[in-house]
Amino acid sequence: MRTPKSVKGAEDFGRIRLSKSFFMRDFLYSEIANIHGLTNLPDNPDLAVQAGSKLCQELLEPLQDSFGRLGIRSGYRSPEVNGLGNEKYGNCASNEADKGRHIWDQRSNDGGMGAMATVVVPWLTDRKEEGSSWTSMAWWIHDNLPYSDLQFFPKLFAFNIGWHEIPKKRITSFVAPRGLLTKPAMDNHARSHAADYLGYPKLRRS
Repeated sequence: MRTPKSVKGAEDFGRIRLSKSFFMRDFLYSEIANIHGLTNLPDNPDLAVQAGSKLCQELLEPLQDSFGRLGIRSGYRSPEVNGLGNEKYGNCASNEADKGRHIWDQRSNDGGMGAMATVVVPWLTDRKEEGSSWTSMAWWIHDNLPYSDLQFFPKLFAFNIGWHEIPKKRITSFVAPRGLLTKPAMDNHARSHAADYLGYPKLRRS
């Protein structure tokens, strides 16, 4: 598959179904691209679709089945879009760091395929207003889903969730408690964390 060069090609690419609920078009919107007149389409569409399908099928579908509709804040980013976000706005990681993450059509330096999206879970946002901690959702995902990276943000408790074929199993946050929550070899990594998310729904897969 080639990078779309026409409106029809872009429309057809956007219609590619990644999973039961998600299509490629859901992950192509970018405020940075819109404001700066950039085209947010992959150089390697086949790899982007393959990686995005794993993200949707393994992580986003069960998350949505369990908690209700997800809001997609950011998905695929071309290197041009991601690079500008990093250099001008400071709200994207470097292109090197985002290979196999938001840059779905490039493999990470370890050769692994991966994809990431920034999502809002309204179910969680509502509980943020009631004083709940982001760590409850982090531990629920840790215990239930094959994620690679999680990173939480203050606004709406949005978070990056990444799938990768060589998973890091690493959780960080810009919300208090800030910093690293867990990674392999930490004492809190392997145990059950069910007590940390009491009242959360059970994992559902439809």
